[in-house]
Formats: sequence, structure tokens, C-alpha cells
Amino acid sequence: MSAYRVAPGANVDLATAQTLPAIADYSRTALLAMLAERVQRFAELQQMLYAESRQALLLIFQGMDAAGKDSTIKHVTTGVNPQGFRVTNFRAPTYQDIEHSYLRRHWLALPERGHIGIFNRSHYEEVVTVRVHPKLLDNRKLPSRSVDEAFWNERMEDIVAFERHLVRNGTAVAKFFLNISKKEQKARLLERVSNRKKHWKFDLADLQARRRWKQYRSAYEAALQATSTAEAPWYIVPADGKPAMRVIVASIIVETLSRMNPSYPEPDASLKAEIEAMQKSFGG
Repeated sequence: MSAYRVAPGANVDLATAQTLPAIADYSRTALLAMLAERVQRFAELQQMLYAESRQALLLIFQGMDAAGKDSTIKHVTTGVNPQGFRVTNFRAPTYQDIEHSYLRRHWLALPERGHIGIFNRSHYEEVVTVRVHPKLLDNRKLPSRSVDEAFWNERMEDIVAFERHLVRNGTAVAKFFLNISKKEQKARLLERVSNRKKHWKFDLADLQARRRWKQYRSAYEAALQATSTAEAPWYIVPADGKPAMRVIVASIIVETLSRMNPSYPEPDASLKAEIEAMQKSFGG
């Protein structure tokens, strides 16, 4: 899946990045089979990670509205032991959040050892949405200073340092930008309006954000370019075809977990003795 990975320091141009991968031509049946195979392997690796309890994995999902973050998280985790992962949806910060650094609420939601944490939106909203709408900084209680290029660069430096700290302390990080085209986004937003079962997903803010498409794209390009590192890489995943997108995301998760190489812990001497005693008592 290296084709989707953003190399450290690489220039990012979302206008020319793929929104539909080659495997989108595969039949739905074939894609579902591919996803099932990868989810099964995901579940096996997650079980070993849970048993080992020495490492953790953080998966971050970002993208334009209607890119498919919710459904992708749902489909790639179906069949995975729910005791071993937690999904956190980050919305606008509360008045309590504002009393602290913007990274604090994300820090508090990090996965413990042996677990997988999934952030549906994340600390990257602070260098994307807030960058597009700098007025949001007015109520953040920050020291007075110019909100210039240096301000945003410093924030991204802090994010890189935050993620590097996680990796150094046993939490692997993989970040997914679901890259949807403006045309496909329009179709999905219209479906939310026309399909009564999807009315609950409709938010007027999505239409307002769509009017600032180029500004959001530019903010994402700057963030992906500055914060994709060897330790915590970004993956730009084509999002116009949901079944294909889910296969790619599941493949990257499996690759990431495989590199972590979790294993079932070996019992110590006392536990081995207890197991042998039990086997003998049962005639084993």
C-alpha cells in the first residue's frame, strides 16, 4: 500500500491525487471477499496485540464531508473484538476543553497498551477547520499573537512531536485522508437530502464547508505535507468508490499491525507449572 503513503517532505497536491483506485473496477462480490479476508487477519492480529499488552495502535481518519469516514470505520472493524478498540468522534471543543491545550482531549482518548484507538476526526481539525475559519480562535483563550504562517507551522510541529512521542512509547500511528472528488461529494450530499433514512446525517454546515472546498483542500495539503513522517505516515486513500476504499484501508491496517509484530506472551515458569499440574489432573 506504499502507493498511497505520503513520503516525508513530499509535495501534496490533492487536485491531482486519485479519487478512484484501479480496484474499483472489481465486482462488488470480489471486493467484499477481499475485505472479509483482510478483516479476518485484522482480528487475528488485534487479538495478539490485546494478549501481548505492550503496544497500542492509533488510527486517524480525516476527509472532506461525506468522504465515508463513519462507514469505513464500521466496515473495517466488523468482526474485530470490540473489547480491544474504541472509536472517538471529536466535535467542537467544549468550554472545559478550551481551558487546556487543544491536544489534551486527544491525549485523554489515546488507546491503552494492547488496544486500538480510532479517531474519527482528530487534532488535525485544529490545523484544517480552524485554519479555514480563524475566527474560531477567538474563544480559544490563547495568548495574543499574530495568526500567520508561523503560527500554523508551530502547531504542526507540535503535532509531529506529539505523534513522535506516542511512537517512541509503543503506540503506532497510521493516518488516513479519504480523498473524495467534489462531484462525488455532491452526489452523496444530495442522497442525504433525498433519502429519508439519511436525513439524520444532513448538516447545513456541510454545504457551507463545500463552498470553501479550495480552502479546505489547501489546508489539508499543508497539514499532510508537514506531518507525514516515517513514524506516523499519512495515506491518501481514493474515496469515490466505498467498497474499494475499505479494502485499501483494511490492507494498510493489516500491514501496520504486521510491522508491529505482536505475539502471544509466553507463560513464566510458575504459570507453566500450574498448566502442567492442571493437565495432569485431567489426565493430559
